[in-house]
Amino acid sequence: MHSQLSACFATLDAALEDLRVAVASVPEPLRGQRAAADRWSVNEVLEHVSLVEQLFVKPLGEKIATARGSLGREVDKPASLDAGLRAFLTNRDNKRTAPETVQPTGTVDATTALGMLASVHARLLKVVSDVDGLALSTVTYDHRFFGTLNVYQWIELLAGHETRHAAQIREIAGQLTQA
Repeated sequence: MHSQLSACFATLDAALEDLRVAVASVPEPLRGQRAAADRWSVNEVLEHVSLVEQLFVKPLGEKIATARGSLGREVDKPASLDAGLRAFLTNRDNKRTAPETVQPTGTVDATTALGMLASVHARLLKVVSDVDGLALSTVTYDHRFFGTLNVYQWIELLAGHETRHAAQIREIAGQLTQA
């Protein structure tokens, strides 16, 4: 596997493990409970993360499939996510409101949402593994806020999003245990 792709998936795997550890810190009966009326529960956070990843992985896969026949060899060091953007993404001081399409319904439990995330990761890995060594750095897809990103940057963005929400789950855990 191309070293950049391998590094991106190692980051994504670590982010998912961080989510799992954060979730495990919250007793299962509390995972559906909100610490405040205007905040999400652990289950809702995980549902949101899985909705986001499903939303972006499908069209990203379609972009890769469309470009597959015209891709040359990958460069040694494809562009990765800017460190400033990565820091902004994971900084919990920057509160955001999720678009309606990725607002949680409250009907998905943590176990199901984590399973959905693992499934999305597996699909993404399969899609990019099939074109490993080809110029994925030239396959781009636009994010409404972060702009045009290549495949590697998207994987890093998803990992950063998971890291951000793992921190949110740890915050929720602290709030629920103080209540």
